[in-house]
Amino acid sequence: MAAGKGDRGKGNAAARPAPTLTPCLAGPHTEWAFIQKPINPCPMPRPRTEDKQKRILEAAVKVFARKGYFAARVSEIARKAGVADGTIYLYFRSKEDILVKLFDEVMAEHVQQAREAMRGLTTTPERLGAIALRHLRVLGGNRDLAVVFQVELRQSTHFMERFTASWLQDYFALLNEVMEEGQRDGSLREDLNRKVATKAFFGALDEMVTSWIIGGKGYDLGQLANPVVDLFLRGAAAPGRVARSRPALAAAASGRGGK
Repeated sequence: MAAGKGDRGKGNAAARPAPTLTPCLAGPHTEWAFIQKPINPCPMPRPRTEDKQKRILEAAVKVFARKGYFAARVSEIARKAGVADGTIYLYFRSKEDILVKLFDEVMAEHVQQAREAMRGLTTTPERLGAIALRHLRVLGGNRDLAVVFQVELRQSTHFMERFTASWLQDYFALLNEVMEEGQRDGSLREDLNRKVATKAFFGALDEMVTSWIIGGKGYDLGQLANPVVDLFLRGAAAPGRVARSRPALAAAASGRGGK
């Protein structure tokens, strides 16, 4: 029964404090997370389900890297993950779906953590450095994952088109934002073609990872972040010669070079 007005202000040992509502934190922005999102905005955690899905993805990385995507079998992934073959299909529609979700998970985490790493950084070199370091450390810390990203994903034009249209575009958008801000604050040239610059920056990091895989020397990929950013920002020309070389570069770009 509800207490009357006269009861207010009196001590009541049996009274219970009102529950405090804790806001839910948004999960990773991936297709799989969106599909699985329950109606309840604050669902109870399901560690066993999440753990099993994670084990399947981790097993897939190892199997794809060592056998190749096309030669790999779903049954091998299930065996590596320690689950029944049919369990795979509770989480993924097909082997291709596993590869897609793997890419989504890794790229979503990379973009999110790159943005977090840039918090508090005020200059363009610092921000580009944070992105480069994150890129190289993610793949440099897991050779199997690097092989899947650098080799297996590129075995098919279909895969490349699909992945380029998804999270890779978000990565490019992040780089574009940083470069646009650099143009506004004067640290980057106003006439910089951001689309070309974005792909050039990504391409340099991408090649560092590929070379690391092929070389097999096991060095720390993260140590190459600063040299890549330095080359990107300052170029290869000797100081004092950049201005003199620009007319020749402009002529070459317009097709007049060598004439």
